[in-house]
Amino acid sequence: MPSLPADFSSLAAVVFLLGMRHGLDADHLATIDGLTRFGRRAGVAHARYAGALFSFGHGVVVVAIAALVGGAAVRWQAPGWLEVSGAWTSILFLTLLGVINLRAVFSAGPNEVVAPVGLKGRYLGRLTRVHRPWVVMAVGALFALSFDTVSQAILFAVAGAQFGGLADAIALGLVFLAGMLLTDGCNGLFIARLIEKSDALARVASRVMGLAVGGVSLLVAMLGAARLVAPAFAAWSEGRGLAFGAAVIGVVSISFLAGRSLARRGEAALPAG
Repeated sequence: MPSLPADFSSLAAVVFLLGMRHGLDADHLATIDGLTRFGRRAGVAHARYAGALFSFGHGVVVVAIAALVGGAAVRWQAPGWLEVSGAWTSILFLTLLGVINLRAVFSAGPNEVVAPVGLKGRYLGRLTRVHRPWVVMAVGALFALSFDTVSQAILFAVAGAQFGGLADAIALGLVFLAGMLLTDGCNGLFIARLIEKSDALARVASRVMGLAVGGVSLLVAMLGAARLVAPAFAAWSEGRGLAFGAAVIGVVSISFLAGRSLARRGEAALPAG
């Protein structure tokens, strides 16, 4: 997790970008992909909103943690090891997810659609075979109970509590939720649109997003590791967390738009009737 700014508006901007980046984690993308596809097969109208529902349930847990920690922050400080261990845990998972997703792209057969690959989903795969809105939100809440998510929520809640106590800690939790809701919601809509397209188009678009997710995961992991092991890089990157976060979001957003453009071109190229 990057060093947090000293003023609240900049802190809120960083937390918003953290929420957006968190929504781009391969575990989120893979689970939303599964939820959306299952919902579409089940014929439920809200399947395209599976990403937003998942993210909302995930975010409720984050806000609850922020409220609990914010209320206790006057009497308790997050231990120093929490930030370091949380950072290394995030780096490890991002590296694994990056490698797995790039491998999925390069090993896919010419006629295969590349689906995002997550780690949690491998053990909780059955949870993607649900379609009721409240159950989809519950799946999102369950996925929030991980060391990476909890440690991030604790750290920015403590930082927010230093500005104005409980209210600011909850506000940052809501800002994090908003950022995550934006990316997860867009991903669900993208998957729903992709399902409607031709197989050839879906194969191309899925590879674009797979390369983007895998590459960005590895890039973020390398930047995080460099901050921890290279003091010179850590000093240089101090105060640039907002710019780094915006760059990551920009790269994935461009990839998303490229995939959407492919979908529209393919739709226009399909013969009428």
